[in-house]
Amino acid sequence: MCSKVIISLLLLYTSSTSAYFITVDAHAEECFFDKVEAGTKMGLTFEIAEGGFLDIDVRIVGPDDKVIYQGERETSGKYTFSAHTAGTYTYCFSNKMSTMTPKVVMFNMAIGEGPKAEHQEGDSTNKLEDMIRELSASLTGVKQEQEYMQVRDRIHRSINENTNSRVVMWSFFEALILVAMTLGQVYYLKRFFEVRRVV
Repeated sequence: MCSKVIISLLLLYTSSTSAYFITVDAHAEECFFDKVEAGTKMGLTFEIAEGGFLDIDVRIVGPDDKVIYQGERETSGKYTFSAHTAGTYTYCFSNKMSTMTPKVVMFNMAIGEGPKAEHQEGDSTNKLEDMIRELSASLTGVKQEQEYMQVRDRIHRSINENTNSRVVMWSFFEALILVAMTLGQVYYLKRFFEVRRVV
């Protein structure tokens, strides 16, 4: 019974976190929106998984069209802020600087709890609820870290496979050059030591 209560409270207090993989085409921009109350803690974590030089332009805009954060040619990042006014916040990933390469972006938009209502006199905060909130925040952090590590693993695996194929091709090229040089030297030495008869 107690475990059911804890699990239901944990689900109730879990902050809204969404992980997405998107493809941003060349000369394109993808935007996402979240409607929140003033004072709500928000966060954006992103990582470029594939494409070009693994960079993208990022912009976060508030409901009053005020730019909260703007970064150019970033490969990864984490930005946390509190909503200054109630309304719709926009997260945009722009690949307009790329001429032909689409980019694959993994990102999380974390929306925390809204501002807590003032406690009336005589109300006491429930310690169990506070602990569940902390546990929920920790679990969300672990989940985001796992997703980040999966993307990093995929990027490194791709780099290693690419490097390995280049090393193999270079080794074949070197072997062909060595065989050609060996045959050329044998032919040259054979001709050098040939006895020429004068008639």
